[in-house]
Amino acid sequence: MNTPPSPDPVEPPFDHTQPAAEPVPPSEPPPAPRAASAPAPATSGVAAAVAARPGLEATIERIATELLRQQRSDRRWRIAFRMAWLLVVASVFYALLANRAAPTPSGPHTALVEVRGEIAADSEASAESLVSALKTAFEDAGAQAVVLRINSPGGSPVQSGIINDEIRRLKAQHKKKVYAVVEEVCASGAYYVAAAADEIYVDKASIVGSIGVLMDGFGFTGTMEKLGVERRLLTAGENKAMLDPFSPLDPRHVELARGMLAQIHQQFIAAVKQGRGQRLKETPETFSGLFWNGEEAVKQGLADGMGNLDYVAREVVKAEEIIDYTPRDNVAERLAKRFGAGVGAGAVKALREFGSIR
Repeated sequence: MNTPPSPDPVEPPFDHTQPAAEPVPPSEPPPAPRAASAPAPATSGVAAAVAARPGLEATIERIATELLRQQRSDRRWRIAFRMAWLLVVASVFYALLANRAAPTPSGPHTALVEVRGEIAADSEASAESLVSALKTAFEDAGAQAVVLRINSPGGSPVQSGIINDEIRRLKAQHKKKVYAVVEEVCASGAYYVAAAADEIYVDKASIVGSIGVLMDGFGFTGTMEKLGVERRLLTAGENKAMLDPFSPLDPRHVELARGMLAQIHQQFIAAVKQGRGQRLKETPETFSGLFWNGEEAVKQGLADGMGNLDYVAREVVKAEEIIDYTPRDNVAERLAKRFGAGVGAGAVKALREFGSIR
């Protein structure tokens, strides 16, 4: 069956007075709402920070690397410093043992003990040090005789007297002879020591003698008066300020001091006469404090002949081998004298800290 065609739709009349309607586009989803944007300056700061981050990280890395390198360097130096202290301590102990050990006997020999420098309680030529060496030398069965090699201007009459007495005692106990060999100087207290020897040998130019006693000092009274300084001294005992350098000399004190010196001088003279005996050709000058060269000393009986250590060992003792019994300052003592107690304190600190090294 034929269906009649549908009539065309009727368009409404066009109104020229109204604006034409825009065509409606196909339906689309509504646009998403825009997020609130940050202000423009903040956005540019974040971008700059992000851009600068690699440079900042590199700087921090360099700083950290430098700090680590510095710490490692400091650690190495601490380790090196502590190791150096340990080496010093080890050397000290080694020297202490090596230098204090008695010489090893090697058959018949001449025992040598040096008397050098000032004879005083705190010196290398102290009575304590030399007497100890002399005892060791005398007790050694291989020592045929003991030789004192002297180069000293003298010193304390007390220390010199102790050494003189001990030499005489050891000679009598061990039945061994003692010879003194003078190098440059054997004066005052050094000659006091040499007088205990059985024989004294010198060089023709050696200085020998000075058999006397002195007491010296200074007076500052005139200087104090010029400076307007007043001396205020209080004592209990009328002679307590005897020979005070800041007070005027008291004639009575001077006489007392002279009497004491004369008494010590007589002790010195007695030791020389006992040691030299009939060999001494005494003159008014012998005990006046004068000194002479070696050649003149032999003429006056203050010495027995010319000769050095090797000559005496070879020709007199008849034992050419020489063993030195002289006590020597070890490394520890030299360091203590040079640097003081700080060296020992540093060594102890290093030892304590060594265990903390990582």
